[in-house]
Amino acid sequence: MSICGASGSGKSTLANAIANTLDIPMLELDALYHQAQWTPLDADDFRARVAEFVAQPSWICDGNYEVVRAAVWSRATVIVLLDLPRWRVMLRLGRRTLRRALWREELWNGNKESWRNLMSRDPERNILLWSWRTHARRRSEVPVLARRDAAHARFVVITRNRERRQLLEELRAP
Repeated sequence: MSICGASGSGKSTLANAIANTLDIPMLELDALYHQAQWTPLDADDFRARVAEFVAQPSWICDGNYEVVRAAVWSRATVIVLLDLPRWRVMLRLGRRTLRRALWREELWNGNKESWRNLMSRDPERNILLWSWRTHARRRSEVPVLARRDAAHARFVVITRNRERRQLLEELRAP
């Protein structure tokens, strides 16, 4: 199962909830890609590690990395797009980012949110700008690409928190 959506839409939260519900392994693509000091993992190594993970009989991963999309979607039975309204995503992401920066919470591999990045005008460094900039693209591209490149998979679009709860309830049912 693959969870896609804008940064701050709740991909990792939903993926963790599903992984716990179904007792399956979960891979957060950001955690694999962002090595110490925000160094990106080499593309070939990234593809190889993701391909090894999705070769398992059941799994869930979250993220939007184009470089591994084919490997993930070719094996996914379900693709979920979290398509929450931009205002909700930005509110959640803003609170989360401020909390992480304030409390110096570790994200992955020793990396932490920095005030410098939060104040940057560069969307490659500022997660708020990145999410703002990519929100509409995820909304328009993911459905088209999923239907074209992963027609074998069930495609689910979640636009409200209620739909997220409904998906979890559906997965819990025997």
